[in-house]
Amino acid sequence: MTTSSSSRSSRLRLVGGGTLAAAGALALALSAPAAANAHVTAAASSTAAGSYTIVTFSLAHGCDGSPTTGLTITMPDGVNSVSPTVNPNWDVVKNEVAIADPVTDSHGNTATERVSDVVYTAKTPLADGYRDTVSLQLQIPEDAEGQTLEFPVLQTCETGSTAWDQPTVEGQDEPELPAPVVVVTAAEEGAGHHGGDDDGDGDDSVTTAASATSAAAPSGDDVVARVLGVGGLVVGAVGVAVALASRRRGPKASA
Repeated sequence: MTTSSSSRSSRLRLVGGGTLAAAGALALALSAPAAANAHVTAAASSTAAGSYTIVTFSLAHGCDGSPTTGLTITMPDGVNSVSPTVNPNWDVVKNEVAIADPVTDSHGNTATERVSDVVYTAKTPLADGYRDTVSLQLQIPEDAEGQTLEFPVLQTCETGSTAWDQPTVEGQDEPELPAPVVVVTAAEEGAGHHGGDDDGDGDDSVTTAASATSAAAPSGDDVVARVLGVGGLVVGAVGVAVALASRRRGPKASA
């Protein structure tokens, strides 16, 4: 009788320990996307040098809980022409500055001005904890291979503001308020052509590429997959624990 009670206690400890370990793994996996959502992030449809790309900026938080009222996205050097994608929840304006040395693009257009920043103003303040995205079509500089393009973002809120403008230095801890970035890869053949209209001729038209925005925008699929995968690990860990406990118990003696 004493041996049976001790064996049962061991099995309970085994199952309980396995469940707690699996639960800890689940919490650790879920903390990664939660931490990422604490920033303003950028995702590019193409990262090849010289390519036309759609860069989508995502946010899901306010300023210490205060709703977001605006985003000012500053363009890195070398990015001259930008076409903001229309988002029905935001008004958008792009500001230009003179270029000291006019540049000629791949279409033969000479630019004397460049877009310095793009300002999105929320028609209705975006509440803390709710996600939205804004997107820009632009050409990655042809000589930017291997570089990290920073897009500093000033997030304004009903109360206060947050400047996401700190550079991320390789080999160092991520800063508290990192600027959204696009890491440029090697040029690809034909990457300098695109299907949409750019504003290199100075036209102030705004791109209405809703389908392209959807393709470029980060989704929650990766988070869901992570949750389901770790959930499977939890179930598997519990199953293994139960199986091991059953093997320890062994067959019952006949009466």
